[in-house]
Amino acid sequence: MPDRPADRPSDPPADRPDEHPSDDPSGPLSGRPSPDEVRLYYAARPSPLVAATAIVVDSAGRVLVLAPPHRADAELPGAAVEDTQTPEEALARGLEELGLSAPIGRLLAVESRRPGSLGRSLLAHVHLVGPLPAERAAALSAAGGESAGARWLAPQEAYAVLPARLAPRLRAALAALYAGSLAHLVDGVPQPGSPAGLDPGRRTALEHAGSFDAASHRAARPKAITAASVVFTDSAGKVLLVEPSYGNSGRWNLPGGGIDSDLGETPRAAARREVREELGLDLAPGRLLGVNWAHKPGYPARIRFLYDGGVLDAAALARIRLAPFELLRWRAVTAGELRGLVKPSLRRQIEACLRARADGTGPLELHAGRPADAPRKKKEKDKERAKDGAKAKDRKTKGKR
Repeated sequence: MPDRPADRPSDPPADRPDEHPSDDPSGPLSGRPSPDEVRLYYAARPSPLVAATAIVVDSAGRVLVLAPPHRADAELPGAAVEDTQTPEEALARGLEELGLSAPIGRLLAVESRRPGSLGRSLLAHVHLVGPLPAERAAALSAAGGESAGARWLAPQEAYAVLPARLAPRLRAALAALYAGSLAHLVDGVPQPGSPAGLDPGRRTALEHAGSFDAASHRAARPKAITAASVVFTDSAGKVLLVEPSYGNSGRWNLPGGGIDSDLGETPRAAARREVREELGLDLAPGRLLGVNWAHKPGYPARIRFLYDGGVLDAAALARIRLAPFELLRWRAVTAGELRGLVKPSLRRQIEACLRARADGTGPLELHAGRPADAPRKKKEKDKERAKDGAKAKDRKTKGKR
């Protein structure tokens, strides 16, 4: 244990307490103190106690949970913040003890807990680690062995085995991960205005009750990611696609990218900028062909503006210069070739835009590539019902805990 300031007890308890093992900043000690000794020791330490928690995920979306044989409860990987350490440094140290050397990722959540049995409040920083590839995840389980009880669990399984003080922390942190945001908790409860982790039903109720101030209202409102793409064709009517150097291999996209709305950029300006950066062509986009809205539960909605880029002749195609390190190659494909190259939603968007351009109609309102007023197929409706049933079952299960 590191040296302590003079105002701390000179004879610390000889073991870390059983309560809150992953939140205990004392580090491993020897022997076993009495409950009164533990309480007095921690009561004399500066407040608050500071801990760091890791949400370690693998490529399959599973979470690393530790269940050492000598502990009554499962826990998340974590460490105390000692002396002059930052939470990131403390967490890196704790993970190295498990045989894991990995970058400490972004901050997912901050939780404060009121004084409990140790007599001190707690401040926990929760960071993402990973996703770890399958081989590293398997190696970590083997390295941890029985001493750490390292297990990879699906989120729902992890919620079930973690103690009541940690399960909400994990749930809120994963919500922040999926939403690309941050969660703020007090005693495991996401606070009004928390950008992530706040139950949508509770958020709606707070809004209707007028309980949000302006800043909290902006923070808690659902977010959307916006992008702009351009539909170019060659003289034969083939669609221009680009292959990114990132993401799934073999997946092609339209030229375009994210809208820098924080800089005041408009969708049309973003479309022109992206074409200039990706293809080396400075061309003003044509008319808006469609706007696509897509949503996956737990993630921000995605909105794509699709513009008509017109026809690129042979001379224009010869001037294409791909952005280094971002794009691998480009090609022009027929509508029939789209199915094997792009995601189904993007294929439907491209096909809808080509029809609108040919017919002189639009702009189109698209939902996952389909016209907003188009009837959904029975199979899709059945999938939605199954999802709704699973969500209702999950909410019911949560209510019983």
